[in-house]
Amino acid sequence: MYMPITKATLADVPELNVLINSAYRGEGSKKGWTTETDLIDGIRIDEPMLVDYLNNDAITILKYVNNEGRIIGTVYLEVKGDRLYLGMFSVSPTLQNGGVGRALIEEAEVVAKQLGLRTISMTVIRSRKELISWYERRGYIFTGEIQPFHDHGRFGSPKTLIELIVMEKSV
Repeated sequence: MYMPITKATLADVPELNVLINSAYRGEGSKKGWTTETDLIDGIRIDEPMLVDYLNNDAITILKYVNNEGRIIGTVYLEVKGDRLYLGMFSVSPTLQNGGVGRALIEEAEVVAKQLGLRTISMTVIRSRKELISWYERRGYIFTGEIQPFHDHGRFGSPKTLIELIVMEKSV
């Protein structure tokens, strides 16, 4: 049986790098509704960091592959204590609103359960109301916690003050 969602491997790094950056940054990202290009300059990720992630036992990167074998969606999952942290959630900008993101987030919930974790946690840019609403429709709630944007410069420089809200879902 064809399974579009599987774990990413080191061989997927170049394709993941292009996909994730295209979903968040640059002119092409504006074709989708998850772009951060008006908020943050620079890249979202690079290949060495993706390699580091894939070599870390606490981290799983899921990929969604279309019928042609192209990666069109991905999500980063990291075990952090008693929670599964979900991040770097990316769908090809021209394929958003087609169910790929929903399938990936549902698979993340399966992974959490397989790992014996009952909570999925994430951070979302506070000003991204449409994205927050999308997560709320999938059962994620704002915990009340607000974090500063990690402004170390490696993966982009904020153009304005950016705050992250913490959202969680029990699974």
